[in-house]
Amino acid sequence: MALDVYVGSLTRYYGGADNQIAAFAKRPEHLHPAVLAWRTALSERLGENIPAPLDWDETPGAAHFAGRPGWDGWAALVLWAVHAEHPLVGRPDTLPDEWENDPALARSNAEGFRSRYSHLVRHVELWLPSPFPFTFDGEDVGGRRAVIGSAPTLLRQLADLNGATWKADDGVVAVWGRKPPPDKAPLELRARYGFAAMVQAAQKAVDHRLPMKLDY
Repeated sequence: MALDVYVGSLTRYYGGADNQIAAFAKRPEHLHPAVLAWRTALSERLGENIPAPLDWDETPGAAHFAGRPGWDGWAALVLWAVHAEHPLVGRPDTLPDEWENDPALARSNAEGFRSRYSHLVRHVELWLPSPFPFTFDGEDVGGRRAVIGSAPTLLRQLADLNGATWKADDGVVAVWGRKPPPDKAPLELRARYGFAAMVQAAQKAVDHRLPMKLDY
């Protein structure tokens, strides 16, 4: 199963996703108002924790973009980030089959630990175009549990990760994203590929003030 990242209106995303919320949106004309109602309810829940009520383009003409970090690129990028935070924990040379059990990942997600890369490593699936610093447990439009974060904060944290490790300029990052690494590639090569896809998507989300979502 592929892992993509989508940037655009949620009406377009759920309207084109195969049966993801078919039972929820009985007819297509119900979907758009349902997304707007979900956004309003979420904005009211967050209240003064966000700088302004949630708002973005949900019209049919809203811009949209897609990228493909792939599961290996995504997982390697997450591990690269948590091992940057915990350099004394031995970093694997290649992506482990059970990467979710990595001890550095557990430390970055431990209760009370303030991760520098929280919007990347804390199982976020949906990033909103609002600059809040926290992640939170919520529900997506279809009522499925999802961890939600901020696209502007994710973009800043990705820049911080690059600055702390690779220090690569935009041209170098673009080269990283041109071709997926081969099977059994080193962890760093996979992380670089995942980084290129995610930073491009996050930049689009920020520039166009649109949500960003993992799609699998």
